[in-house]
Amino acid sequence: MVPAKEWESTFYGYVRLACGVLVHVACTVFTVCIAVLARPGASVFSWHPFLMSLAFSFFMTEAVLLFSPDCSLVGKLPHKTKGCYHWILQTLAAICAVLGLSAIFYNKQLNSKSHFSTWHGLLGLVAVCYAVIQSVGGISLMYHKLIKGLPLAKLKRYHAASGLVLYLLGSSSLLLGMCSLWFTASVRSSVWYFLAFCPILSSLVIMSQVTNSYIGKKQFQP
Repeated sequence: MVPAKEWESTFYGYVRLACGVLVHVACTVFTVCIAVLARPGASVFSWHPFLMSLAFSFFMTEAVLLFSPDCSLVGKLPHKTKGCYHWILQTLAAICAVLGLSAIFYNKQLNSKSHFSTWHGLLGLVAVCYAVIQSVGGISLMYHKLIKGLPLAKLKRYHAASGLVLYLLGSSSLLLGMCSLWFTASVRSSVWYFLAFCPILSSLVIMSQVTNSYIGKKQFQP
């Protein structure tokens, strides 16, 4: 008979794999659905939901999943190479977020509407600024030898914890955006719940991955 602990470990391994695969699918489906609804290029506003979903749902999710021990698409590559890809994806996420913020800012200017007057707008602004800072901060890990006084292990831990906060901010902003008049008028209630499930599932899986890999550990190797 298979020992209980070994069976339990195998079972949870398959669960983590299944959840990881679902997140890959969820972030892609969510972004595609938003693109179909927004039809980027149809108006100035249309670029906002598309670019924000591309930033916080697709690029950022895939950037974190690169380091997943269960469902990374580049699991066999060296950690240093994964780090390079991670930084590229995060930079793309930050660029898309800034462009998405610029689109809604310009659209409100055209229509003489107030800026950042809702929780979605305020949280989105914070998330975009945070994304830019986080991407720049990632450079410290690439050139950690230039930073004295902080070992690489602690830098990784701080970066992971900060990145988790950013991811949750971005996901929360997406969910608040789904409560807007534009979105609720564009989809049925069943579709709304399905799409809302995507960032929620992604957030739970990403939170589990980061806490298990970095934050939950007491000691870290450089």
